This record gives sequence, structure tokens and C-alpha cells, in this order.
Amino acid sequence: MSSQQSVLFDAPGPRARRFIVLGNILGALVVLGIAALVVVQLAAKGQFAAALWEPIFTSSAWQNYLIPGLQNTLRAAGFAIVGAVVFGLIFGSGRLARVRAVRWFSGVVVEFFRAVPVLLMMVFFWLLFGFNRISDDPAFLAVVIALILYNGSVIAELVRAGVGNLPKGQSEAGLAVGLTGGQVLRSIQLPQALIAMLPALVSQLVVVLKDTALGQIITYNELLRAAQIFGNGNSNNLQTLTVAALIFIVINWALTAVARWLSRYLSGRTSGVTAAGPGIGNPTAVAGGKTTGPGNAIAATGDPSAT
Repeated sequence: MSSQQSVLFDAPGPRARRFIVLGNILGALVVLGIAALVVVQLAAKGQFAAALWEPIFTSSAWQNYLIPGLQNTLRAAGFAIVGAVVFGLIFGSGRLARVRAVRWFSGVVVEFFRAVPVLLMMVFFWLLFGFNRISDDPAFLAVVIALILYNGSVIAELVRAGVGNLPKGQSEAGLAVGLTGGQVLRSIQLPQALIAMLPALVSQLVVVLKDTALGQIITYNELLRAAQIFGNGNSNNLQTLTVAALIFIVINWALTAVARWLSRYLSGRTSGVTAAGPGIGNPTAVAGGKTTGPGNAIAATGDPSAT
């Protein structure tokens, strides 16, 4: 029983577990009741009529609206994700730099762009690029740059927190073997921090994908705007937006599934040596349990003279 308890949480007893199960059942019934009420109201207003759903499943709807909109969404999200990760790594590392001026500058940049609403940045860059004719597609550039600056700042904080949560022995060991502070950060701390923060990083990448929908406000023809245009023309906004929402859900689910697989793969690749065999965590180990090199001789005998 004590192994299931902590300072902040006590394992529930039989009575508490019964209340938890009862609360879950009641909550599920309430949600199902609300959903049933919504479905009944929509049916009463004829929103499930076949005539409203048929236009969505025509080739014209997908070739001229939904697929081009989806392509624009993925294009903006792809550029923004790559840029945000690079931005986050650069300024996250800058916030961990030993030079005070670099830390200060990186902190100002990160905190500023975290504080500015992403939609406000989109509108600002859209007006800037449009009035100055910097690009033939100012809406696309505005969406991408705004998403890079905002989400890159959030990723920078994830990097800083991930490195900060690592044991101090990691950096001390790197410094002890002659590495510089920058080399310790790049070669030892960042790889481990990226794996540890992968779930939070994926959540932020999902936010990037969803926030591309804000581009419809500045006339960027992404999936949501394409669905709205098609729905307005066929008087079936609800049905078209429902299909667009399902597309977003499928893409986000796929992105999360890939990230989970990647997390398990990287965790396995970076795990240390176990009884079953060697791992990347101990590069001096070889299959069969044999050891090579002076470091392993010391570890095996406990005597530095074993080298």
C-alpha cells in the first residue's frame, strides 16, 4: 500500500473507488445526454438531410476546395514546424548560454513573442508584406512567420526546461572529461532533453497545425477557409465544417501516433546496457557481456591499475 502513496496523493480506498466509478458513469451519461439532445435538435431542423451532405462527397468539392485547402494547411504547417523547431533550439540554447548578454537577448526575444497573440502577428505581417509588395503571397508568409515566432518561443522554453530538469551530473561529467560548456549542451544535454520533452513538443506541433486555421482571417486559403467558401456556396456550412474538423482530427491523431512511436524508438536506442545486452548508453560495451577499453576495465575491477 505504501508504494502506491505519495506526499500529494493517497491511493483511494474501496469507498472512494466506488464514488469515482459512480462519478465517471454519471459524467458519461450527462455527456451522452447532451450529445443526444444536439442530434435531436439538428435532426428536427433537417441538418441530416441527404441533400445537404451529398455535395461534400462530389469530386468537385474535393478537387477545387478541400484538397487545395488541405495542401495549403500542410504546406504552412510544414514550414512553420521546421522553422519553430530551429528557432526554439537556437533561442532555447541561447537562454542557457554562459554569456550573460546572449542569455539576456534570447530571453527578451522569447518572452516578447510568447506574449504577443499569434493572430495579431499574422495581421501585422500580412499588412507589412502586402503594402510593401514583399511577396506575391503575403498571407502565406504572414501565417508561417507568425507561427514560427510564437511557437518557436514556446519550444525555446521547453528546451530550457528540459535541459534544466536533467541531473547536474550530466554536465559535470562532460566538463570533467574536457568538454566546453557549449559542447556539453550540444552533445550531452540537448539530445536527452529533446527525448524527454518529446510529448510536450508534439503537443506544440499539433497547436501549429491547428493555428494555421487562423490564416483564414487574413484570406489565406487553408482548409477552414476553403470549407467555408464551399459551404456558403451550397448552403451547408455545418456539414462542410464537420468534414473539415474530421480531417483535422485525423491529421492530429496521425501526428501524435508517429510521435509516440518515435518516442519509444528513441528511448530504446538511448537506453543503457542491461542484462540482455548493450545499448547506446554504454558505447564501450560489446555483445556477449565482454568489455573493452580502460574505462570498462576500471568498472569491472574497481582498480585503476587494471588498465
